[in-house]
Amino acid sequence: MDHVAYMKPAWHFLPKILSGQKIIESRWYLSKRSPWGQIQSGDTVFFKDTGQPVTAKATAKKILAFENLTPAKIMTILWEYGQADGINQSQVPVFYERFKNKKYCLLIFLKNPEAVPPFEVNKKGFGAMSAWITIPDVHSITRPY
Repeated sequence: MDHVAYMKPAWHFLPKILSGQKIIESRWYLSKRSPWGQIQSGDTVFFKDTGQPVTAKATAKKILAFENLTPAKIMTILWEYGQADGINQSQVPVFYERFKNKKYCLLIFLKNPEAVPPFEVNKKGFGAMSAWITIPDVHSITRPY
């Protein structure tokens, strides 16, 4: 299975993935959303900053899923996995404020990150606000950059 993860450019996570500094991609939700229950070890995750083409990919190595989160559990996850998720210790309180009311968290451990030639994806049918797309083959929704 292939996945396209949309990243917030202001968080500067894409360069951290490519450098190996960020080895976990986390997704925090109020309800179960893609890729919950859809991503598995060995899947390919393509990354793009919102408004930019896809420029990187990595392989999912391991998936951890957390449900019924509480503020205390969220803080524990951030302290335990935050650095591997590209979050500096000093940023943990900021991310805690963003995530403190979430009920679900996916931690996707990444391996073999690499840059790819830029390409665009067509989100039609996935919802304009989708931050993650799961499809059998990414090439079925690509278009030239």
